[in-house]
Amino acid sequence: MPMPLVPPPVLALGAGLAQLLLARRRGPSAPSAAAAALVAAASCGLAGSAAAGFRRRGTTLHPEKPAEASVLVTDGPNRLTRNPMYVGVTGVLISHAVLRRSWPALAPVLAFVAVIDRVQIRAEEVALRSRFGPAYDDYCSRVPRWLG
Repeated sequence: MPMPLVPPPVLALGAGLAQLLLARRRGPSAPSAAAAALVAAASCGLAGSAAAGFRRRGTTLHPEKPAEASVLVTDGPNRLTRNPMYVGVTGVLISHAVLRRSWPALAPVLAFVAVIDRVQIRAEEVALRSRFGPAYDDYCSRVPRWLG
């Protein structure tokens, strides 16, 4: 399965810009700012911790080059989800919609998740299954793709 033409960070940036276009013009309230800060902090912590784990293990962080993975990372945040960095980015996008108090701003989040789930992650899974075989299949049987 070929990798998408648009790298995931660019897709996330595009989703964030689309949120700005769709969001209401009113500013955040104190409760929306507090809720958004909590969601963003947890999301950044999840993604940052996962990225640090990849760096410690000496494997690639480049989502468009999953075949270059040298180690199957299954500890840390990867015990909770096979894609903690995508979950983290999704959480940041959700926090932006909460901050803006905008239901329409959730539409780009859904679009981001759909593209990442149906195109990016599927292509990564093919590459990782080819690279790590039964160990990856065992990991997939124990840990959800997203959260759950």
